[in-house]
Amino acid sequence: MRTMRDFLRDDLRLQLDFSRSDQNRGIAPPPVQKPVREGQIRIPLPGDPATAFAGRVDLVRALAERKSHRAWRDEPLRPEELGFLLWAVQGVRRKGGPASVFRTVPSAGCRHALETYVLVNNCSSLEQGVYRYLPLDHALVLESVASAEFTARQHEAVLMQTFVTRAPVVLVWATIPYRMEWRYMEAAHRVIALDAGHACQNLYLAVQAVGCGTCAVAAFHQQALDELLGVDGEDEFALYLAPVGKV
Repeated sequence: MRTMRDFLRDDLRLQLDFSRSDQNRGIAPPPVQKPVREGQIRIPLPGDPATAFAGRVDLVRALAERKSHRAWRDEPLRPEELGFLLWAVQGVRRKGGPASVFRTVPSAGCRHALETYVLVNNCSSLEQGVYRYLPLDHALVLESVASAEFTARQHEAVLMQTFVTRAPVVLVWATIPYRMEWRYMEAAHRVIALDAGHACQNLYLAVQAVGCGTCAVAAFHQQALDELLGVDGEDEFALYLAPVGKV
């Protein structure tokens, strides 16, 4: 057990020759956003979230009242609310070039190795299914339409934690590790986990501006959740999730 603690330490960085990284070898950086496949449906999200929801909740109050929620009102989220939350956890403030963008959350080396998926159970004007956030476009792309087994598959994927599947939406952060490995090699993986924490904390604060609550969830069935998202489980896989609903 003690050897597993090494993951939390940064000793590895001192052992690596970063001149051998793909970045320093002149290899082009991976895309900052996973491409949209031909034929996929792109759904623009409403308005400017930074302006539309300004002043909804005081930061000091949001910090003082931050808590985990596991029960939801029977009420859908609206697309503009979902869009605000997605902007809060991974939105783009400005583009820094082909290798990086500056977002609403910090990331080691500005690498942002996360992709944000949304399991939509009850959101106005969106059909049930799996979506992915496109931060460069502030839009959603439909990954798959819900099948008859959609709720059952969610239950399996979250280890039967029923409060998760009762939520109108579930945000799932997947990682594409190579985005971080391109610069940091084997030292990438510890900071990817830290980045996921930054994103989820932003969600905890942002939900309060739209009358919602959330609960961070790190326990899930890896293969089942990866299959539900439609990712390969190797070059991209689920890392963290959080259900969101009205409270």
